[in-house]
Amino acid sequence: MNENRLLKIGIIGTIIAALCCFTPLLVILLGFVGLSSLLGWADYVLLPALFIFLIITGFALWKKRQSSLS
Repeated sequence: MNENRLLKIGIIGTIIAALCCFTPLLVILLGFVGLSSLLGWADYVLLPALFIFLIITGFALWKKRQSSLS
């Protein structure tokens, strides 16, 4: 996978997961459409997703640095 594409995926995923974790964006959206009962699982999914996307972003930055040094 291309380093730039991997970096874009990591950054976009991190931003989306962070917005849903640290702001009430998901609560407002699901409450607006009447699906607020689904929020019980949100912490079990969003926090690991945030960490996974942060790892993907770090890996892509590391690969980009390695390719620029050689």
